[in-house]
Amino acid sequence: MDEELKQNIKERKTWLRGLYMLLFLVFYSVAKVIIFAVIAFQFLLTLFTGKTNERLVKLGQSLSTYLYQILTFLTFNSNEHPYPFGAWPKGAPAVKKQPKQIKEESSEKNKD
Repeated sequence: MDEELKQNIKERKTWLRGLYMLLFLVFYSVAKVIIFAVIAFQFLLTLFTGKTNERLVKLGQSLSTYLYQILTFLTFNSNEHPYPFGAWPKGAPAVKKQPKQIKEESSEKNKD
């Protein structure tokens, strides 16, 4: 067990994912502030004009999808990197299959 723990701690791929996770936490915080501004502005616009701004609706949808993609990456439900390492989302999030566990991937490497 000690040897397995040492090997897991030395796994470069896990540390690299940790750095990506920290970076995406920063992106998540920024995107959250922007989406709150979109929400407030859309509400005020609707309050005063009685209409929603279609461009803000599309921006809100893509930001919501982006936040979803970040959260699925951070919670290990996806191994795909969100924007800026992937494409900017368009529309609602696509439902995808569950990714392989990191431990399973590294144990497959050891078999080779």
